[in-house]
Amino acid sequence: MNSISLSEIHQDRTSLYAMCCQSRRKPQLITGAETLSQFLQRYCPVVTETYYPTFWCWEARVQTLLRPFITTKPWVKYRNELIKTADGGHISLDWNDSDENALYPVSATRPIIIILPGLTGTSKESYILHMVKQSEVLGYRSVIFNNRGVSGEELLTPRTYCAANTEDLETVISHVQKTFAEAPLMAAGVSMGGMLLLNYLGKTGQQTPLKAAVVFSIGWDVFECTTSLEKPLNWILFNYYLTNCLQSSINRHRPVLEKSFDIDYVLKAKTIREFDERFTSVMFGYQTIADYYRDASPYLKLKSIEIPVLCLNALDDVFSPSHAIPMQSAKQNPNVALLLTAHGGHIGFLEGIFPRWATYMDRVFKQFTQAVFEHRDELKNT
Repeated sequence: MNSISLSEIHQDRTSLYAMCCQSRRKPQLITGAETLSQFLQRYCPVVTETYYPTFWCWEARVQTLLRPFITTKPWVKYRNELIKTADGGHISLDWNDSDENALYPVSATRPIIIILPGLTGTSKESYILHMVKQSEVLGYRSVIFNNRGVSGEELLTPRTYCAANTEDLETVISHVQKTFAEAPLMAAGVSMGGMLLLNYLGKTGQQTPLKAAVVFSIGWDVFECTTSLEKPLNWILFNYYLTNCLQSSINRHRPVLEKSFDIDYVLKAKTIREFDERFTSVMFGYQTIADYYRDASPYLKLKSIEIPVLCLNALDDVFSPSHAIPMQSAKQNPNVALLLTAHGGHIGFLEGIFPRWATYMDRVFKQFTQAVFEHRDELKNT
């Protein structure tokens, strides 16, 4: 048996101490305008607080993998609505109306948050349920935009969804605005949902009814995201599983889709990139996978965003490599704020010894949402 020297023990302890200290840092707040920075620091104090990741699962992949199992799934009452689309399809919306909350008793003017889940997510995900519950506590109405074909409804046309095409989101926002014309609106997006939201905002500029938006754990450059997820360990832990989830959804809708696509070929894909090359890019009319990934990358739209947006990313997120986060571009847009934590993983942000309840991400969502609706006159002046 090899002996271990005191110096080696000391080095191990020093390394462990260094990692623990590194994990306890205040987040970086990067903005293009001092007024937006001041607004956030005044009404969202969480942006200046040190983020303490759960000490026994601070590593990025562990945070990402454990969050769905550790955090609670609060009970939420939904009202489902199917709305028609221009191509003959339909979109499933899950509403939480907060009718029993006395903070905003007038239904017509109750603030509304449109929430966009991740790549294969629905209104039932734990991170979505926490956001809905936070909204409910504040008295706001929330509505979850479930992408086509993922929440149990049948596909009526051979079309699903992607991060670049914003038509369905535009349909949803228009529908919500027409239904509650007097209510202020904002939106929140997680992972791919956040990418879609930023791509929409980059496309519409000032021509959006949304007052503000917040996004979490988005991939800024899809090329870099897929490259990171194709590293051996990341492929085993995440890429393979997500590819299977996408394929399962496609297979469930085979009767509608097989008229337009080679489903057997799609089901042989081993990575998200192969799935997108064989299915997603083809469905939405891109000549190459590179054309689709370029169009889906939000960093290219950042300069065109003209409403206040807060973007939370962890620098150790393997889904969104830190070198691809557009820090310099954010500094050039007075409407954009990046909030970057050293740790947190992908939609993780677990904190405390037993992180079953609110995460750091939940606290950012709650404080920013409240700031937007309660102090929106000041936000206009940022």
